[in-house]
Amino acid sequence: MNVYSHTGEPETGFDPLLGWGCGHVNFEPLIQSTLFKSADDGSMINDLATNYSVSSDGKVWTVNIRDNVRFTDGEKLTAEDVAFTFNTAIGSNSELDMSNLEKATAINDTAVKFELKEPQSSFIWRLRYVGIVPEHAYKKETYGSNPIGSGPYKFVQWDKGQQAIFELNENYYGNKPYFKKITMLFLDKDTAFAAVKSGDVDVAEIEISHANQTVDGYKLVALPAARAQGVSFPMQNNTGKKSLQGDPIGNNVTADIAIRKALNLGIDRKALLKGVIYGKGAVEYTGVDQRDFGNPEAKVNDSNPEEAKKILENAGWKDTDGDGIREKNGTKAEFKLYYSATDQTRQALSVAVSEQARELGIKIDLVGASWDEIYANQYSSAVLYAYSSIDTLNLYLQYHSKAADDTYKNPGLYNNPVVDGYLEAALRSTDQGQATKYWQLAAYDGNTGFGPAGDATWLWLVTIDYLYMADETLNMGTPQRNAGSDVLGNIYEWKRVNTASSALK
Repeated sequence: MNVYSHTGEPETGFDPLLGWGCGHVNFEPLIQSTLFKSADDGSMINDLATNYSVSSDGKVWTVNIRDNVRFTDGEKLTAEDVAFTFNTAIGSNSELDMSNLEKATAINDTAVKFELKEPQSSFIWRLRYVGIVPEHAYKKETYGSNPIGSGPYKFVQWDKGQQAIFELNENYYGNKPYFKKITMLFLDKDTAFAAVKSGDVDVAEIEISHANQTVDGYKLVALPAARAQGVSFPMQNNTGKKSLQGDPIGNNVTADIAIRKALNLGIDRKALLKGVIYGKGAVEYTGVDQRDFGNPEAKVNDSNPEEAKKILENAGWKDTDGDGIREKNGTKAEFKLYYSATDQTRQALSVAVSEQARELGIKIDLVGASWDEIYANQYSSAVLYAYSSIDTLNLYLQYHSKAADDTYKNPGLYNNPVVDGYLEAALRSTDQGQATKYWQLAAYDGNTGFGPAGDATWLWLVTIDYLYMADETLNMGTPQRNAGSDVLGNIYEWKRVNTASSALK
């Protein structure tokens, strides 16, 4: 099977301690096992782990693991390998965030103790995505180009700049995949689509611009991913303050909740979904609508321009000079919206939002820019960002005042003590169900919250599906819920229909 890698070729190779499988976009590492994995419905299930427990203070996690697992070199996988993996990850210098892990210790061959600096319910996601490496065969300088693991596939070869080849691990402890070989091609999306048209690949991720195209012998597969697109709002007034980096803070227009509420109510998200992304996604209100920790009560009924205009009028935003732009105390209802100049979809969304906002009497000036320029203006201007909040820690970093002024984690510099309390309670919880309730309350508790029904900190717009062209003879099973970037996450279910082939080209 030729699968072009939708996350790009891993520069440091297939080393989970340097980002493979658990970097910016989390995905099935193929070669390595993880302690937990995702079921088709998105819930967390065991992989190497058999069960786990959390101490009453939330600082000690104990995970029990299988005793029947071997690496592909024949050596047995034990708790020592798990502890080694996570201890090495603490200082790995990659996208892995292990800053809250004090140390991991093997209690015996099948039990590992993780000691945290502070309680962290979201630590479960660290256990979900970090592939386990063998202590006896790990060298940072060479492991990525010749990895040994215990996952469903074993590494065969890596032709840098071109492809990587994996073959079935016959000694895999879990359900063995149907396909005995996977060839992963490293192609950009345009080249991948050309490979589809020539029939050279089985599966390839494609751009949204190709969503309405058809190719003989292929089917379009749209996988929801809760990849939310939204506009961040500066929440503070402009008082001349500067960030730690010396960037301007504050915007007297977006700091007014009436502006933010009006946009959340007045914008027609369904029109954006249909007109900009061809219906390949879903409308979005809170940034995490499709996650288990999303709160439906935090949503609002949008596409209501008349109600939006009432909110603006009642708050003193009126068009007194007849130019179509409202003003209040001499301040025009006008602000800049930055977006990545290289992203056509974000540009199209920005244009559509500005056109709808103009009908409400709000003028949005669009600025296509580089990311360095965007980050320098994010505290004083709106920005169109994309978030894939799989890990609940992202909610904490995005809305807690403690995370303010830390790159783009809390670009609006949002500060609500009540929301901070809910986020802290969620993070400290030793029970995932209880943590979920607090994450939901942070979005809206009936009075306040980061969602549009509360402080309307963002104007969330849509989520965009990951789109793939797949050979029509390929049965991809039941894709994992909201894991569109992890197309191989359910590789165990893939089969070829009406053919004897057991390789993906």
